[in-house]
Amino acid sequence: MAQDKADTTHEPVEVMSDATAPEERTLVLAREIYPEELPIIPVVGRPMFPRLTAPVAIDNPEMIAVLTERAKRKLRHVGVILRKDPAPGVEPGPLPDPDEMFKVGVVAEIVQMAQPSENLIHVLVTTHERFRVSSYVSTKPVLVARVEYMLEADMSDNPELKAFSISVVQAIKSLIQLNPLHKEELGLLMQHGNLSEPGRLADIAAALTTATAAEQQEVLETVSVRDRLSKVLLLLRKEIDISRIQAKIGKQIDEKVTKNQREFFLREQLKMIKKELGLEKEGKESEVDRFQERLTSLKLTAEAQERINEEIEKLKLLEPISPEFAVTRNYLDWLTVMPWGVFTQDQLDLPRAARMLDEDHYGLQDVKERILEFLAVGILKGRIAGSILCFVGPPGVGKTSLGRSIARAVGRQFYRFSVGGMRDEAEIKGHRRTYIGAMPGKLIQVLKICKSANPVIMIDEIDKIGMSYQGDPASALLEVLDPEQNADFLDHYLDVRFDLRNVFFICTANQTDTIPRPLLDRMETINLAGYITEEKIEIARRYLIPKERSASGLRTDQIKITTPAIRHIIDGWAREAGVRSLEKQIGKIMRKSARKIVEKAPHDVRIDVADVEPMLGRPLFADDPNMTQPSIGVVTGLAWTSLGGDTLSIEAIALPGEKPGYKQTGQLGEVMVESSEIAYSYVRSLLRDDSEATKQLEHSLIHLHVPAGATKKDGPSAGITMAAALYSLVTKQRVRQRLAMTGELTLTGRVMPIGGIKEKIIAARRSGIKTLIFPAENRKDFDILPEPVRKGLDPRFVERFEEVVEICFGKHSDAKPARRK
Repeated sequence: MAQDKADTTHEPVEVMSDATAPEERTLVLAREIYPEELPIIPVVGRPMFPRLTAPVAIDNPEMIAVLTERAKRKLRHVGVILRKDPAPGVEPGPLPDPDEMFKVGVVAEIVQMAQPSENLIHVLVTTHERFRVSSYVSTKPVLVARVEYMLEADMSDNPELKAFSISVVQAIKSLIQLNPLHKEELGLLMQHGNLSEPGRLADIAAALTTATAAEQQEVLETVSVRDRLSKVLLLLRKEIDISRIQAKIGKQIDEKVTKNQREFFLREQLKMIKKELGLEKEGKESEVDRFQERLTSLKLTAEAQERINEEIEKLKLLEPISPEFAVTRNYLDWLTVMPWGVFTQDQLDLPRAARMLDEDHYGLQDVKERILEFLAVGILKGRIAGSILCFVGPPGVGKTSLGRSIARAVGRQFYRFSVGGMRDEAEIKGHRRTYIGAMPGKLIQVLKICKSANPVIMIDEIDKIGMSYQGDPASALLEVLDPEQNADFLDHYLDVRFDLRNVFFICTANQTDTIPRPLLDRMETINLAGYITEEKIEIARRYLIPKERSASGLRTDQIKITTPAIRHIIDGWAREAGVRSLEKQIGKIMRKSARKIVEKAPHDVRIDVADVEPMLGRPLFADDPNMTQPSIGVVTGLAWTSLGGDTLSIEAIALPGEKPGYKQTGQLGEVMVESSEIAYSYVRSLLRDDSEATKQLEHSLIHLHVPAGATKKDGPSAGITMAAALYSLVTKQRVRQRLAMTGELTLTGRVMPIGGIKEKIIAARRSGIKTLIFPAENRKDFDILPEPVRKGLDPRFVERFEEVVEICFGKHSDAKPARRK
C-alpha cells in the first residue's frame, strides 16, 4: 500500500504484489489506494456505510486542528467509526478511548470543509470501503488506527444475489405504499444503487432504515454480501410492520377526528336552527341566564359582585368544548349559590328557648343557665353572634343534642360535622382552583347546604383534630372561630371574602388538654360533667324508653320497665357518665321483649329487677369489696378521666427486708409517681417519733398499687389517698367508715385544691359513697353545684393531712402521731 502521499495525485498507478504475475497487472486510480493508518472520527447514533456522501459536524478542538493540518497537506482520507453507547449513569468524554469504539468502520474522503466558528467545523465526506481496526498507534491528540481493508469481490453475475436485490427493491416499494415519506428514499436508492451491485444496494438500504445503531453496525460488519442482504431484508420487514401499525393508528385517528368534526358541524347547525326558530337558547346563554337569575335574590358585597361580573363575561367568551368553560361554570355556580345576605329570622324568645331546652334535656341545669345567659345577651344586642361555645364532657352526656336544641330554640338551620382525625387544612379553607377536582372548604359547603348566612354549625370532636405535612387544620380554625377575623373569611377556592360573624359556632370535646391553647382561648367553655343515677332514671323514663320502644315497633301498653329495674340496669350495666350505654341496654331489652311478644303472644311484658339479668347477662360492673369492707392499707380515692369521674382503691403492703424500699405499680404517670413519693416521704416524716412505725418502715419494702393496671393513670389529685393508704398500712388501722377522698399533698402536709369536683362527686354517688374528703379551697366549687348533686352527701374539707388522718382513723390520731413515743 502507498503512504499518505498517494493522496496527492489522480493519475493511474500500476499496482503489483509479489505474487502477481506481470500479465496480471491492473491500473487503478491513485485516490483508490488507501493509507494503512487513518485518523479516526468517532460518530454517535448510527454508523456510516460505504459509497455514500454525508456531512459530519466536529466540535473537538484537537480533531479540528488535525483535520485542518491534513487539509493543508492534501491528506484527505480519514476513518469513520461508530462510538459505543456509554454505560447508564456514565457521562461520555470528548475523546473516546479505543475500548469505546467498534472495530469496523469505513474509510472516507473529505470533499469539502467549512468552519463557521472557531470551535466547530462542518465536513462533507464520501465513504469508500470497510476496514477493521488492527491496532491503535496513537490515542492523543486524536485516535490514529492501523487498519485492514475489507474489500468485497464482484458478485454482479450471481443469480441468487440478484433475487435478493429484487426483494430489497420490492420491500422499499411496499414501504412507499404504506408511507409516502419513503418515496424519496426509493429515489435515492435507485440513484446510488442498482441490481448489478448487490453489496452496495444492501448498504444503501440499511442506511435508509430506522433500525437501531447496533443493528446497522451488525450489517456494516457483515462482509458476506448474501448474509448482508438477508439482514437488510429483515430490517425492511420490521419497517413494513411498523409502517402498517402507524397506518392503522393514523386511520383510527382520522376516523375519530372526522366523526368529531361532523358532530361539531351538525351541533352548530342545530344551534342555529333552534336560534332562528326561537325554540331554546344555547347552553352557554342558558347558563348565564341561570346565574343572573340567582343574583336577583342575593345581596352581594362589592367584591363578590365584581368577581361574578368578571367571570360571567369570561364565560361568554369561552366555547363550551373548552376545558376552561367547565372550570369557570363550576366556579360561578359556587359563587352564585352562596347565601350572600340571606338570613333566617331569629326567634329571640327566652321563655320559649328555656321550654325547648327542658323538653329536649333533663337535668344539666347549670349548663342550661349558661346557654340562656348567652341567648339573653343576644336578645339585648338584637342578634346572636360574636361568641363561640365549646361543650366539654364525656361521651353520651348530650353535647350534640344540646347544639341541635339551641338551633331549634333560636329558629336557625343546624349542621354538624366532625373534625376528628382531620389532617388537611384544605378541608377547612378549601383547595385552590388550580388543582383538578378542587372544592371549597367544609364551611363554605355547609353554608351552601343550609342556604343561610347565619346557621348553627357544630364542629364536633375538636379535641381530636390532627396535623400532618399537608397542614394544620387547628391553625386554620383560628381564623374561623375568631370574631375579630371571621368577618373577612377567605376560602382558597372561593377567593372572595365571606362574613362568618353571624354564624353561631358550637364546638364539642371530651377534654381540653389536646386542644391547642390559642384555639381554646377563642371559645367559651361549658363543662358537662355527666348525670347522677336519679337523672339517668328520669332520662330513661322520659326519652330513652319511648325512643327504643318506638324503634322496636312496640306500643305503650305492651311493655313496662319499672323504676327499680331501670336503677338496676344503671348500677350493673351503665355506670358511665353519659347515657349511651343505658340506651343500648334498654334497646336490647326492647328487642328481646318484642321477640317474646311475637313468639308467645302475651298481652304485655313487665320488666322488673329479676328480669333484667336474664335479658342482659352478667352485670358489667360490681361493687369493689374494698369499698364495702375497708381493710388495712386500702383507701378509696376519686379520679377524673376524659370519660367522666371514677373511683379507685389504692392498696399498700409491706414486705419484710433488710433495707427500706418503696415501689409503685399500676401504670402510673410521672406526676402520679412523684405524688406517691411525696406521700411516702411525708408519712415517714409524720411517724418519725413512732418507734414501731419507724422500725417497720426501716425494715420493709413498701409496695403501693393502683388497680386496673391496664389503664394509664396520671395527675396529682391522688396525693392524700396514697398517703392515707400508707398511713393505714404502717399504723395497722382500717378506715373507720366508708368514704372517698381527693386532693394534692405537699411535702409539708398541706392539701392543695384539685379539679373535676362535679365528675368525682357523680362517680362517688354511683358507688354509693356519701362521705367525701376535699381540699378546703374546693368548698366554693362544691357550693355552686346543683342541689340534686349535693343532696345526701357528707363533704369534709381539709387544709392539712392531719385532718385527713382524724377523719379516717378517728380519735386514735388525736394524740398527734408525729409526737408519739
